[in-house]
Amino acid sequence: MKTTLLIVVASALLAAASLLAVPDSDQRVFELRTYHTPPGKMTALHARFRDHSIALLERHGMKVVGFWVPTDANQGSADTLVYVLAHKNRAAADASWAAFRADPEWVKLKADFEKDGSLTTKVEPVFMSPTDYSPMK
Repeated sequence: MKTTLLIVVASALLAAASLLAVPDSDQRVFELRTYHTPPGKMTALHARFRDHSIALLERHGMKVVGFWVPTDANQGSADTLVYVLAHKNRAAADASWAAFRADPEWVKLKADFEKDGSLTTKVEPVFMSPTDYSPMK
């Protein structure tokens, strides 16, 4: 009886552990980035991405999935930009961001666009792994 109970408990623990598996380090990851802007800076932020930053992100190995703004005022429609990037894996993401931030073209571009103050008040990055049932992996 004790042996049977032990086998049942061990099986249950193994099943639970498989549901909490750590994502594979070679698995593609997505990065959700939310930018909050000071009043009056959203147009400049859009221009920086539209005219310059997208090409720089892609040059450094980041795949741009899309950009969005909230539709409701109480959710930040006037001062919030949300976008998603895809990366080969988390290590690639870290390497891409390091190269991007050190790129002399980015350093100059950021300085030019922010000579009258930062375009963001807060940047919130979130890395995400696709679920087994996600249509996008």
